[in-house]
Amino acid sequence: MNKMVFKVGDHVVYPTHGVGVITGEETQKIGGVEIRVFVIAFTRDKMILRVPVTRAQIAGLRHVSGDEDITKVISTLKGKAKTKRGMWSRRAQEYEAKINSGNILSLAEVVRDLHKNVDQPDRSYSERMIYESALGRLVGEFAASKKIDQQKATEELLVVLKQVAA
Repeated sequence: MNKMVFKVGDHVVYPTHGVGVITGEETQKIGGVEIRVFVIAFTRDKMILRVPVTRAQIAGLRHVSGDEDITKVISTLKGKAKTKRGMWSRRAQEYEAKINSGNILSLAEVVRDLHKNVDQPDRSYSERMIYESALGRLVGEFAASKKIDQQKATEELLVVLKQVAA
């Protein structure tokens, strides 16, 4: 596995939190040991995360997806929704695992699969929350990758999803 280089100002993806910006690098003393950490700001969640520099890649920190991955995301969203039968609780766990994996294609699959029921009033609260969580993460990375604001990114992704539904 090749070593990723991160620097202050980089937009990065942390698997369980989505897109953030490295705002600094600092040394913290923990248990008498000095540790270098990246300071990552997640503006959407109004949160600051400190990740040890030596553990960043192991923790799943990565750069925002490039054009090639964004193209794959669009084609995933255009694909046919794969709805599994079975208990919602088990599917919900699978969707949550995909969302927290940090993999943008997994996020796109969740959005695609749950978008079909987006306007149905009988949709469960948990299904709506999982969909919104996945869409929010996907929008965040899509916006950072394309260097556009979140509103524009949301509009572009919803246009793709609505084309499939039509």
